[in-house]
Amino acid sequence: MSHPLSRPPSRPPSPSPYDQLGPLLAAFEGRPAVVGGVGKDPVNEPMIRHWCEALGDTSTAYAGPDAVAPPAMLQVWTMGGLSGHQGRSAAYEELLALLDDAGCTSVVATDCEQEYLRPLRPGDRVAFDSVVESVSGPKTTKLGTGYFVTTRTDVRVDGEPVGTHRFRILKYAPARAPETTPTAQKPQAAPTRPRPVVNRDNAGFWDGVDRQQLLIQRCAGCRVLRFPWLPGCNACGSGDWDTVEACGDGTVYSYVVMHHPPFPAFDPPYAVGLIELAEGVRIISNVVGVPYDKVRIGMPVRLEFVRYEEGRPALPVFRGDLPAEVGV
Repeated sequence: MSHPLSRPPSRPPSPSPYDQLGPLLAAFEGRPAVVGGVGKDPVNEPMIRHWCEALGDTSTAYAGPDAVAPPAMLQVWTMGGLSGHQGRSAAYEELLALLDDAGCTSVVATDCEQEYLRPLRPGDRVAFDSVVESVSGPKTTKLGTGYFVTTRTDVRVDGEPVGTHRFRILKYAPARAPETTPTAQKPQAAPTRPRPVVNRDNAGFWDGVDRQQLLIQRCAGCRVLRFPWLPGCNACGSGDWDTVEACGDGTVYSYVVMHHPPFPAFDPPYAVGLIELAEGVRIISNVVGVPYDKVRIGMPVRLEFVRYEEGRPALPVFRGDLPAEVGV
């Protein structure tokens, strides 16, 4: 008979599928990911122009006979596109397959770091090699449990190092949604839209929205308008500024129609536009008043403020105007 205070022997914890995976993954650190990679296109002016237009970068350094490429484009010249790079190593394929076999079949990019050694110029042809710099984990996130894989890409032109690009992904097993039964569910309040993030750099903008004014920063030094709000001028570097009120007229410079993923308190599909204001700056906001599938680039829009929920601040949106021949 056992002593009344004795306890049955505890069972060892159930083995995790990740227990044996860590050492196997660590063995890939330092092994090549891409060997002898070559950029599919030389550094070129059209791509530089597209990049600068998309980001609104008007620096004179990126145009003209002495143009250089924006440093942050370093990864652009090494990307393999949908077809990938032929130089990707067997070791890297093996690493990814090992994670796939462990159920880590999904991927999300988490961050990147770049180091620039010299400017790239139109006509430069880049070559590069990549190495698996680190594999760490397991890490459990809201997305699921997986491993961070960091690769370091060393970029060269004619054998001369021009930059380094570190890229980190999380390769993970998607988390399962918690199971619930209808009887266990409790009535939930209607979801509300997230509140805008207000900080010391943009508080003046949201103060203007409270007064139903769309305020644009204006540099006190060079008088250049800027949006979104920034602590300093990206044209002359001055930290002094005042504001001008937008007249409210604009056009759709670009747009997307949001279908997925669904967000609480939003009712997809709906159109989100990059609106070019009459003052020359651009703002991202919803396009309302027209069906989402009738929004077009160049469509004239007009600013208005809409309060979507009682007790919440009004938000600036832009109402479209369909030509009579288009109809709804």
